Amino acid sequence: TELEEHGDFHDFLDEHEMAFINFYAPWCMWCQRLHPTWEKFAEEVEEEEMPVGVANVDCVQHLQLCREEAIQAFPALRWYENGKFVEPGYKSDRTVAALISYSKRKLELNDKFKDWSAKEKHKSKDQYRELYSTPENPGCQVSGTLMVNRVPGNFHIEAKSKNHNLNAAMTNLTHRVNHLSFGEMGKNPTRQVKRTLKQVPDSLQQFTPLDQTMFTTTKFHQAYHHYIKVVSTHLNLGSSSIPTLYQFLEQSQIVNYDEVNVPEARFSYDLSPMSVVVGKTGRKWYDYLTSLSAIIGGTFTTLGLIDAVLYKVFKPKKL
Repeated sequence: TELEEHGDFHDFLDEHEMAFINFYAPWCMWCQRLHPTWEKFAEEVEEEEMPVGVANVDCVQHLQLCREEAIQAFPALRWYENGKFVEPGYKSDRTVAALISYSKRKLELNDKFKDWSAKEKHKSKDQYRELYSTPENPGCQVSGTLMVNRVPGNFHIEAKSKNHNLNAAMTNLTHRVNHLSFGEMGKNPTRQVKRTLKQVPDSLQQFTPLDQTMFTTTKFHQAYHHYIKVVSTHLNLGSSSIPTLYQFLEQSQIVNYDEVNVPEARFSYDLSPMSVVVGKTGRKWYDYLTSLSAIIGGTFTTLGLIDAVLYKVFKPKKL
């Protein structure tokens, strides 16, 4: 069944206690490959008289409906029970046999719930949902190391899939930077580096200014772009084996994208031609003697001036 109107979707769910919906986009290569399989699957469901409603929703024509359903990639195969989406979405093989097997398992589970008493039904259903229907987490965690040349460049993070075409209209690039550093500093610096940095003021330790920072986008077609200026830092603190470290300054701003483009979190970096050199100098013993002599000489001169002024003030006058 092809759902043509926005209201048809909700009416279809009201008519079918169990429904299997294919959210697709005509331009999606994976949707085009699935189409004949999905049609054959619908025919099998009808032939076996399975109480399952099978339908398609064109997300190009029904953009608002797909936004309400939070369709983030195509094709999105979702199972609905009593008008509600049962998470997670279908992720198995896209074959007629796999789709039929999945539908039968769903029906068998539903029949078990109907046979139990109301109390046991509620309890068992909750247990099943907890074990096998854990809500999907639309986010992901990225970690690793990049080897880059010491020239201006960038790296960006963009959602991709081998088996789906992403819905650019629903891509959310909210992200949290747990750690970002350049050079030898890393997330776990060596003991020697840690020991040396204890001698450096905090104002000169801007090695990880982005750590534990959240960048939230509240609208579609937006993403943060980060602009980074990297400054090499040389620590001349008596240890010749400390490698060159890299501090950096960062500015972030939201960039708007066209509806057809998938947003990306971009990190652009540039190396500053200037360097920071941190050193430590000590005073020689003769500097101490010079300072002491200056203090004594200054004190003697000051006392002499005070004595002269007092003598002039209190000097007895001649009659």
